[in-house]
Amino acid sequence: MIVCQCRVVSDRAIDAALVDGARSVSAVCRTTGAAQDCGSCIFTVKALVCEHHARQDALLIADGAAS
Repeated sequence: MIVCQCRVVSDRAIDAALVDGARSVSAVCRTTGAAQDCGSCIFTVKALVCEHHARQDALLIADGAAS
């Protein structure tokens, strides 16, 4: 899905930025170009970043429980 209409940034591009090491909303925006123009997508970008971190935390918890 297209998250940022101004720069045509998809949710996949945001996920790729997170996988490649972006750890904050601002880092994702710098990497992808999202929210650089009108900014209306910033809340969606933030939600995707939070979802990514929640998934990562769940994986860490699952790994710790299996050890």
